[in-house]
Amino acid sequence: MSLTAATPEILIAGNPNSGKSTLFNALSGGSARVGNYPGVTVDRTTATVHLSAQRVALVDIPGMYSLTANSPEEQLAVDALVASETRAVVCVVDATTLQRGLYLALQLRESGVPVVVALNMMDAAERMGLRIDTDLLSESFGAPVVPVVATKRQGLDVLLNAVEDQLGLTSSVDALSVSYPAALETDLSELVPLVERWRPGASQQQTRAVALWCLLSLDEDSLRGVPDSLRSAVQRLRSAAIAQGRNPDLEIIATRYAWIEEQVSRASPSPDPEPSVSERIDNVLTHPVSGLLAFAIVMFMVFEALFTWAEPAIGFIEDLTAALQGQIAAALPDGVLQDLIVEGIIAGVGNVIVFAPQILMLFLFIGFLEDSGYLARVAFVIDRVMKGVGLHGKAFVPLLSGFACAIPAVMATRTIERRRDRLVTMLALPLMSCSARLPVYILVVGTVFAGATLWWFSAGAVALFAMYTLSVMVTLIAAALIRRTILPGPAPTFMLEMPPYRWPSAQVLWINAWRRLRIFLVDAGTIILAMTVLLWALLSFPKSDEIAARYEQERATVAQMDLPADEGARVVAALNAQEASEQLEQSVAGRFGHALEPVLRPIGFDWQIGVGIIGAFAAREVFISTLGVVFGIGEADEENKPLRQALQEARHSDGTPVMTPLSGVSLMVFFLLACQCMSTIAVVRRESGSWKWPVFLFAYMTVLAYTGSFLVYQGGRLLGFE
Repeated sequence: MSLTAATPEILIAGNPNSGKSTLFNALSGGSARVGNYPGVTVDRTTATVHLSAQRVALVDIPGMYSLTANSPEEQLAVDALVASETRAVVCVVDATTLQRGLYLALQLRESGVPVVVALNMMDAAERMGLRIDTDLLSESFGAPVVPVVATKRQGLDVLLNAVEDQLGLTSSVDALSVSYPAALETDLSELVPLVERWRPGASQQQTRAVALWCLLSLDEDSLRGVPDSLRSAVQRLRSAAIAQGRNPDLEIIATRYAWIEEQVSRASPSPDPEPSVSERIDNVLTHPVSGLLAFAIVMFMVFEALFTWAEPAIGFIEDLTAALQGQIAAALPDGVLQDLIVEGIIAGVGNVIVFAPQILMLFLFIGFLEDSGYLARVAFVIDRVMKGVGLHGKAFVPLLSGFACAIPAVMATRTIERRRDRLVTMLALPLMSCSARLPVYILVVGTVFAGATLWWFSAGAVALFAMYTLSVMVTLIAAALIRRTILPGPAPTFMLEMPPYRWPSAQVLWINAWRRLRIFLVDAGTIILAMTVLLWALLSFPKSDEIAARYEQERATVAQMDLPADEGARVVAALNAQEASEQLEQSVAGRFGHALEPVLRPIGFDWQIGVGIIGAFAAREVFISTLGVVFGIGEADEENKPLRQALQEARHSDGTPVMTPLSGVSLMVFFLLACQCMSTIAVVRRESGSWKWPVFLFAYMTVLAYTGSFLVYQGGRLLGFE
């Protein structure tokens, strides 16, 4: 039976992990996916439910903690609440975490929407010794509060009857009124007339609720369709409040929680003054010292997984890509088509899927930490440090993950609720020294610091330590500057109620980690593939027929010689490498490298290093193999002695050496600060939803890298280190 426009809609709202989707399935017999963290029910799922006198459309909306639209999922939910034919809302609340769940219920009641509170997991609450007076809560909230156990289908009939009673109301219910501080009430009184002009048909309660939503969630991407006059007024009032030393977010949130705490203390007094097991664990995990130590151990395990456990899978993908390239190269005749497929398409696909093991593993870990309840504890501990540079407490996981790879790290910013905080984090974290930079460091150290010592330490070890220390310092400074200039705003308000400890579902962890990996492969992967093909073309064309003919003649001459097979193969390989070097110099990238040399010389580089930098945009470690081609060596890695020797012998046009200890440090600083990774650009485009931010990221990191290298090289020369 199809639904019509006249069919009343009943929304199922609630916090993630409250059993919202489980209740939806129990009420409707539908198959909505059940999950334990925000974003699992991304799409709006609808089912027809027959009540005693009518049928309704039951709508399962995304999990949400509030109506402030801090995340894409909450934006979808707010859109459904505000724009749909909503007749009533079932607000699902986890009975074991009353205050956290009732915060959303309070917001719904403030808006005047008919609400039924489904107090779920009552069996778990009883096992914890909690006694909840639902009648007293119903009186306080002015809405039915029905105890249910969705997994056992207990209380569902009473819940549906309460919903039908709400549908029978001929007008909107009276809103629940909460008194906010006088200064905030003054701000609201200025916004209400603007909201009335925007929504002339809204009730007084709805108008006040929208004004509150705007104060809490209005930025460039939230509450779509808001008039510019209202948006400007909100920004002006927030700026004025901050200048007065006020925090509107804190005023609203703290007032609501104070009201909720008062009601909960009356309806559900604490059953036991002794600390629970969860509280005793929290005494350790949220302690400033032991909490940080526990966090360090956990993150060490995560890094061990990303660096070591994922390495076999990464190596397998790289070997498979190389084997496929070899087979295709052998099957196709030499020429442009072979190069396009082997070096462009297959290499591009390899550049995409090589990140899959780390992305999948990181999100499995993040999902486990979040669903178990531990992530909230760590965020609470780290927030004290992060707030000093304007970062959200939950930014620590993406930032530290950046040591492994920026790609999954950028995707990990999804755990941060507010978009502005997510953007600040993803624009700063590429400065963390990822594992792809390490081969470049090793090549430079092995070339210019071999055998050198500094005091009692190896000069190379000191240089590596300095690079990683500098990366952390620059990342935090960049985050602070971005927060204060490009994305200004007060320090993130970080209030949370610790969720209960739970053992996560392995099936849910896998489904959601795979879903995020699939998004990367489909969305960001297409951009990476296109950019790989483009970069291949820049490094390959135009080709010189004269160079090709000359080397073809030399190979023919070698073939006529009576050389042993192994020696003949080595000579031909050397000729091929030399030809590739000369052809690369004639390509668009090679010519561009020559054109850049006047710009690169002040930071200690020549055109050959410039071509390597262009090639490194595919991936930072490609810098080494590109240099191998430039110097006519062929395939090379960071331990390649001929490449190191070639770098040591390279000379500028005036005869001075290209690679000195000073220019080596300059090169490491450049790679530390530059955004030499098209995959990072692609994933920032995917996560930010705009090309504006990845372009800004690339621009500011390039300027920063050049400036840093210039100061190192020219400053070192002034101090006599050249």
